[in-house]
Amino acid sequence: MKADNDLYRQLRELPAGQLWGVEVPKFNQATGKERARQVALVRAVGVVFTHCSDPALKIQVKAWLKGLLQDPEEKVRRYAMAAIPKLGEDVEAERNILTILKTSTVDREKRKAGAALEKIAGEETLKAVGAGAAGLPLSEQKVRANVARRESPATIRVDAILDRYDTLRISLRCRRGLEAVLADEVRASDTAGGKFRVLEVRGCHVVVAAKGPFSLRDLYQLRCFDTMGFGLGRVRDPEGPEAVAGLAKLIGSPLSERLMDSLTDGSWRYRLSFSGSENHDDDVAKVAAEAFKVNPRILNDAREAPWSVDVFLAPSAALAELRPKVSPDPRLTYRKAAINAASHPPLAACLARLAGRQPNEVVWDPFCGSGLELIETALLGGVKQVIGTDLNEKAIAIAKENWEAAGLEGVKSTFLTGDFRGYAEVPALVSGKLSLIISNPPLGRRVRVPNLHGLFADFFRVASATLRPGGRVIFVNPLRLESTDKTMRRDYRQEVDLGGYDCKVEMYVKC
Repeated sequence: MKADNDLYRQLRELPAGQLWGVEVPKFNQATGKERARQVALVRAVGVVFTHCSDPALKIQVKAWLKGLLQDPEEKVRRYAMAAIPKLGEDVEAERNILTILKTSTVDREKRKAGAALEKIAGEETLKAVGAGAAGLPLSEQKVRANVARRESPATIRVDAILDRYDTLRISLRCRRGLEAVLADEVRASDTAGGKFRVLEVRGCHVVVAAKGPFSLRDLYQLRCFDTMGFGLGRVRDPEGPEAVAGLAKLIGSPLSERLMDSLTDGSWRYRLSFSGSENHDDDVAKVAAEAFKVNPRILNDAREAPWSVDVFLAPSAALAELRPKVSPDPRLTYRKAAINAASHPPLAACLARLAGRQPNEVVWDPFCGSGLELIETALLGGVKQVIGTDLNEKAIAIAKENWEAAGLEGVKSTFLTGDFRGYAEVPALVSGKLSLIISNPPLGRRVRVPNLHGLFADFFRVASATLRPGGRVIFVNPLRLESTDKTMRRDYRQEVDLGGYDCKVEMYVKC
């Protein structure tokens, strides 16, 4: 096995032309035993040609792999069955692998055939499953999901109205530390006639209820949450003997079916996941299999499913939520492009809300990246002018593109390539009119910063020099560093989880 893996890694690095034009002919001319020793080539071909841009060549490659299904060496046949699904569904390949599955006397070959059919299964395999071939080593649910995915691709209906809303509990998920900001946004919307009210605020999420019929698009008027899910219920004692059956009943429940029926165009499919860093593959398999027994109309499918069932584990209970995979995010139609280490959009929205509003705001983001903080601030209203600066010329081009896509008419915008410490060269920054600095600066994680401490010290100094009295600076601070300027008063600080490491969101006001 180690020899196979070592050879595979070598072959995978070869250009596709050399792999197909040199290595494959050599493999074809080899003896049976030699082919078995060189079988890693079959795996490499499957991987390398997965994204082949030449349709004619891809057909040739697939034909070669299908021919290997007749190879006298069982190992070669197994590797071919593993490679074929990478190049897409194929009726002939399905039929041949199904024949192997039914006729082979080698258990490992039968298992590999079953695994391959679960990925490319069509009507032929579905008929075999429906005929009661109970001894076949493949999952009926996976076969049905594969057929449903191909014949009835599914999307989420963001504009469909949910009339039966009164018992729904909706979890709006966010970064730890931003729950209060999200709850404040929902309450402000509620006061202004919005469609949702806060039920409770918990760690990493806010639970809301609808005040009347609503659509997912109505929910996505709120900008500070990351994902949303419908609460299906909870199972006590997640380690207990009844946990699997309990979760399966929630997944297959009438509530799940009603939500999927109302909000899905196409097949009802979901991907099951468990929270935490531990491997839950066995739990996923057990719960999904049991849920299929409860409700075979709802299919677990790890590929392109329009829904996700997220199980959040705690010592005393497991909470199940049904989450629609809304893509693209209707809040981010302006986001035409992004840069490496770009801001997380809901974080940008939270920063904008925390900053508050003043009349005729003049706003600067010294590290504007793709422009999210400036756009989210302008979307709240009251902004007269925005200035975005960044050392990265590509980032400035992207920020301009995103800004134009946002359609913020009436707001003057200036985007410049340059170091924020050169602010004196930008007239708008020395006019005494700057009311807000909002930024998610480089944090030294995904993008290395040689002197992070020095950068933030300069950031504090520049903020003091450019803000008008009463102006604010709100930003993400990864350091234990504060402004020593007596004219800058810290008005807010909150620790926030930014995906595995904690930073502080801070706001200072110019006295």
